[in-house]
Amino acid sequence: MKIRSLMLALLSCVTAALASMPEGRAQTIDVTPAQARVIAKEAYLYGYPMVDNYRIQYSYFVDAKNPEYKAPYNQLFNIPRVFTPDDKAIQTPNSDTPYSWIGLDLRTEPIVFTVPKIEKDRYWSLQLIDLYTQNFAYLGTRTTGNQGGSYMIVGPGWKGTKPKGIDKVIHCETSLASAQFRTQLFNPDDLDNVKRIQNQYLVQPLSAFLKKPAPAPARPIDFMMPLSAEMQKTSLDFFRELNFLLQFAPVEPSERAVRARFAKIGVAANKPFDPDHLKPEIKEALQLGMTDAWADFAALQKRVASGEITSGDLFGTRSFLKNNYLYRMTGAVLGIYGNSREEALYPAYYVDSTGQKLDGVHRYTLHFAPGQLPPVNAFWSITLYEQPSSLLVANPINRYLLNSTMLSQFKRDPDGGLTLLVQNESPGKDQESNWLPAPKGPFSLIMRLYLPKPEALQGKWKAPPLVQAN
Repeated sequence: MKIRSLMLALLSCVTAALASMPEGRAQTIDVTPAQARVIAKEAYLYGYPMVDNYRIQYSYFVDAKNPEYKAPYNQLFNIPRVFTPDDKAIQTPNSDTPYSWIGLDLRTEPIVFTVPKIEKDRYWSLQLIDLYTQNFAYLGTRTTGNQGGSYMIVGPGWKGTKPKGIDKVIHCETSLASAQFRTQLFNPDDLDNVKRIQNQYLVQPLSAFLKKPAPAPARPIDFMMPLSAEMQKTSLDFFRELNFLLQFAPVEPSERAVRARFAKIGVAANKPFDPDHLKPEIKEALQLGMTDAWADFAALQKRVASGEITSGDLFGTRSFLKNNYLYRMTGAVLGIYGNSREEALYPAYYVDSTGQKLDGVHRYTLHFAPGQLPPVNAFWSITLYEQPSSLLVANPINRYLLNSTMLSQFKRDPDGGLTLLVQNESPGKDQESNWLPAPKGPFSLIMRLYLPKPEALQGKWKAPPLVQAN
């Protein structure tokens, strides 16, 4: 009896001790290490765009002390300039069009965008991006025209009818999202015109648009500190951050099975995740799964560099991407918030015509034969980024790109073609109009075709090779 009493007392103490442990301290994962590795790889591919998106959203809309901070959620912030090397939050930023940014919190009520009438020859767009980084909708020259209007963005679970004065209701499957206006800048002297347009973009909660009392606000979010871009690649806290984000992304019907698999390794909305309390063999398996995801990315990146896979394959809606999580991750790594193919194409140059990586120790030429400039209905550009950061490069003439609005400045070839020069040092005053300055080390080039014509979308027009000049 004494032994039985002692055992009962000991069991009681153990039970009490477990109950008093902080939530998330005990991690129970009922799969083999081999299974955990496979699931971790899939969960990492799935979650990387969300985690990197949150890193940017946190700096833009949450952390007011961050030099990249724009404004709180649901408040539009106009940037009356183009991006420069001082902008470091987003990889491969567009430096053609001044941006207007907004983070969307759709938990309380819908948000209404009202845009002014814009002259017909000026390109503009509002790209709407969910937490997964899927482009769930567009407003702009291509989709809604330049005549202006009011458009309502609603979050998951919203039910209702289109209010009077609203031109269109647009559904977002995540309750946190973001949106960005791009307003075409024709030349430096055009900036005041762009500012006037930006100042007419209006964003309101639906209640304010309808001039009705606001509903009770959703509970404030206890934002967690995001991992750095580097830590996202290796830290198992990646999954803890993913669990935080999944609360804003209700399970989409096509993903019930994949979310159930993720739950087997502790990846689920708002579930505590503590890597320090995993079994060593499971911890190692999850780490290997992350490594496997990056190996798959590296293999796909080679196909992107060769032109086999294009930017048009990597960005779009859920229905377009068909839940291809490797493509979605690759798009986020190479150029998060990239446009869907109908809005813009991005021929990329990571290697030259011989397959060698680009480096500023060499000089390069990009030659367009007569009549073979990029076919677009809006404009085209070629922007240079240093590697591996994928950020704009400071240079003596503060030129980060060459684009179609500069055509009148370029020196043409004798046959009417156009040869652009990409190199570290000036090619000489008589050729500087065609010069895109490169750093002394590794770099890449991204071509942008805004509103590409059918011959570009169908692959009939091909971007010319970048040739090393001897």
